[in-house]
Amino acid sequence: MADSPPAVVTHNPELQHHFTTLEQQTEAAVMGMWVFLITEIMFFGGMFAGYMIYRFMYYQAWLEGSQHMDFWYGSINTVVLLCSSLTMALAVRSTQLGLRRSSVVLLLITILFGLAFLGIKGVEYYGHIVDEHQFPGPSFRFAGAYTAQVEMFFSFYFAMTGFHALHMVIGVGLVSFVAYHAWKGRYHAHYYTPVENVGLYWHFVDIVWIYLYPLFYLISHIHK
Repeated sequence: MADSPPAVVTHNPELQHHFTTLEQQTEAAVMGMWVFLITEIMFFGGMFAGYMIYRFMYYQAWLEGSQHMDFWYGSINTVVLLCSSLTMALAVRSTQLGLRRSSVVLLLITILFGLAFLGIKGVEYYGHIVDEHQFPGPSFRFAGAYTAQVEMFFSFYFAMTGFHALHMVIGVGLVSFVAYHAWKGRYHAHYYTPVENVGLYWHFVDIVWIYLYPLFYLISHIHK
């Protein structure tokens, strides 16, 4: 009796060798992203705590500093990021449904929203640094009382919004990466974990801004 040919074992190219199933790999990847985001919450949480402590200690200086925030720049950027979260969520859903073209288009729109946010933030920074001389350091200028404390306010402003902008730059890079591979057809209805994880990161960065916006642009700002 002739020996039967050996069975051919097919391997899913998306499945890494140290996982048994694609479902197990997806669960591990998503859990890993959530753990990473928790560390990011701790990172930003320290700065938020510092902001609130010094705002309580130097409320009048925080009030003075807030009057130099441009309400419209902050508001427009908030709308831009909310729209980007919508397009990112739709991109993830399109990938889950196997709609490659829609997924790529929505990811590209998300990138454009991210670049628009960074562009508006750059214009705002230019006004604070070059026109108003409000960057903390030897060139800091403030016509009024509580100069040292107002400088501290701007230290928190540039540190917190600057780190947020850095995360936005990273986010744009990550979305560009998954957009390229989505265009190549790597992601589909049965494998979309990278798009989902990048979406989680993008939403986290947007949520951070949702807290930054009222703290700097709304709470102490008197709209004229």
